[in-house]
Amino acid sequence: MNWDMPNPFVIDIKVVAEDIDGLGHANNAVYVSWLERCAWRHSQSLGLDLAEYRRLDRAMAVLRHEIDYLAAAYEDQELQMATWIVESDQRLKMDRRFQLIRPEDGTTLLRARTTFVCIELSSGRPKRMPVEFIEGYGGALQPPFPLEL
Repeated sequence: MNWDMPNPFVIDIKVVAEDIDGLGHANNAVYVSWLERCAWRHSQSLGLDLAEYRRLDRAMAVLRHEIDYLAAAYEDQELQMATWIVESDQRLKMDRRFQLIRPEDGTTLLRARTTFVCIELSSGRPKRMPVEFIEGYGGALQPPFPLEL
């Protein structure tokens, strides 16, 4: 697969009838749910599941999505969504990048970037990341890549 960055965390997605809108392709809101599914599964793979969030009284909540919809997805297509943690201040904020590819022809359907902020579950207010987040998410943080000249 022609991923934008090395070492992606990847999930498989099958476009189902419920994903399709009146225009005959996957609705743009469905793509957002796929971003969330991919991010959540990656968090779970890092040992940061809902039980751990509750134990720590912390969660990473979406602050901002930036999405480039590049091509449409259609019913019954098999897709792959990749994510990378690309930035973290190890205090409040963390950024993920995403790429959605249709493997049958290698077409990138979407590129996105999401900024998350650490919140205290009990209050909903921003709160510093606990050490478990710094270590778990930090362990998956991609090294900076030099810009091509």
